[in-house]
Amino acid sequence: MSSSENILLRSPLIEDGMATYRLIKRCPPLDTNSSYCNLLHCSHFANTSVAAEVDGELLGFISGYIIPDRTDTLFVWQVAVDEKARGLGLASRMISHILERPHCRSVRFIETTITEHNLPSWALFHSVADKLSVDLHSSPWMDSQAHFDGLHDSETLVRIGPFALEETP
Repeated sequence: MSSSENILLRSPLIEDGMATYRLIKRCPPLDTNSSYCNLLHCSHFANTSVAAEVDGELLGFISGYIIPDRTDTLFVWQVAVDEKARGLGLASRMISHILERPHCRSVRFIETTITEHNLPSWALFHSVADKLSVDLHSSPWMDSQAHFDGLHDSETLVRIGPFALEETP
């Protein structure tokens, strides 16, 4: 794939749940949650998630949600881009697509967690902060030993913002 022009960005549907599950499995080091979890992302969190497809094939997916106690913050849970769609700026386009939705009108911050060695995610979120002309702050959050019993790398909390989104007519 040489261009992202023919990639359709849309809210996911519950019917996308299993395709999402399979996409995430193809995108290590992402954690493969249960397929049921992906079905919930595609239904309960459809307003704050995005599916990217070409000719009916799911090539990208972002799961996210508005943090219940902080309605100005979008938490991005996972970003998955199929290998054949990498290098096209798709992940950044998907984040922008979510932020442009009416449901995210009050969002002024993005948060996510990233492991120390996930360089593509670090690059993506630094790029998002640059595009929004805001700072990126990071701090330790979930410790490998204290929170994951040593079964998962530590997660760093990343916070981008505050930003003001332009109003679309």
